[in-house]
Amino acid sequence: MNFLELAKKRYSVGSYSETPIVTDAKGLEKVSKATNFYNAPCVLIVCNDTSASWKRKYDCKEFGDIDATIVTDHMMLMATELGLGTLWIGRFKPQVIKEEFNIPKEIEPINLLAIGYADGEAKSPDRHDKDRKALSDIILS
Repeated sequence: MNFLELAKKRYSVGSYSETPIVTDAKGLEKVSKATNFYNAPCVLIVCNDTSASWKRKYDCKEFGDIDATIVTDHMMLMATELGLGTLWIGRFKPQVIKEEFNIPKEIEPINLLAIGYADGEAKSPDRHDKDRKALSDIILS
């Protein structure tokens, strides 16, 4: 599948089937204390190591959150290529994740990625033609 087809095929899954993939029930129970993951059978926690992430020398802007987001995007697209559905979760309680998984203080949870087989039909890749904002609404010239 070419990249454009892959990008069009990907959508946020809000309901997952019970078809198993690699999972950890205890881990999912811990995640449930921090967010709703819509019963996905797998949730990845994508983190930034603040002690090792790159910082721009001019203003010390820390890029770990950006790098973690790039990684999340790539994992999301790879899951789509494998026929799995995903939901990128930004609304979660980071402190709960840190406590439940004993994450060290220098490691910062950035994103959660729910992964599993979608329950129901995938959304049409053609939805982008009618559901997206016009470029003139989002591009400043």
